[in-house]
Amino acid sequence: LISTAIYAQPVDNEQKQAGYKKVVTERVVKIVNTLEINDSNKYDKVLSIITNQYFQLNTIHEESKAAAAEIKTKSLIKEKTEVALKAQKEKKVSTLLQQHEAFIAHLKEQLTETQIDKVKDGMTYKVFPITYSAYQDMLPKLTAEQKEKIYNWLKEARELAMDAESSDKKHAVFGKYKGKINN
Repeated sequence: LISTAIYAQPVDNEQKQAGYKKVVTERVVKIVNTLEINDSNKYDKVLSIITNQYFQLNTIHEESKAAAAEIKTKSLIKEKTEVALKAQKEKKVSTLLQQHEAFIAHLKEQLTETQIDKVKDGMTYKVFPITYSAYQDMLPKLTAEQKEKIYNWLKEARELAMDAESSDKKHAVFGKYKGKINN
């Protein structure tokens, strides 16, 4: 009975990884198909760059969760635990920023700015263009300055949401910026 539990665990993890890989690959194919790339080598490179980004982001988030869990298991006083957790979060944010910048640099080697925007929108479920359009429809009397402010905030939200670890967290990033806009 004990040996069954031990051997079953890696299979579950392997199945989980295979499932994650399948979902990511399907998502990335949908994104890349919007880019109208006719060169198969370029298509494969872009597919690889975006797929790798998803895997890198997943690794960063999983390692950060594990580090935070380890901090919480230590018998530290509350203040030290909070300081350690804050430091871990700052490390994660810094690592995500570095990964984001490298990702964009790789995309720029293969794609136009318009195509890169399509990738960013695809990675964030097109929340930016949909929300911007909705604000213009709901508030037709926005000034050019107000439209620009809304556009820039939503664009900033998209950059942050790209690196979020789940759909819910991506939408939460936009939710914070929508709150800013509504105020």
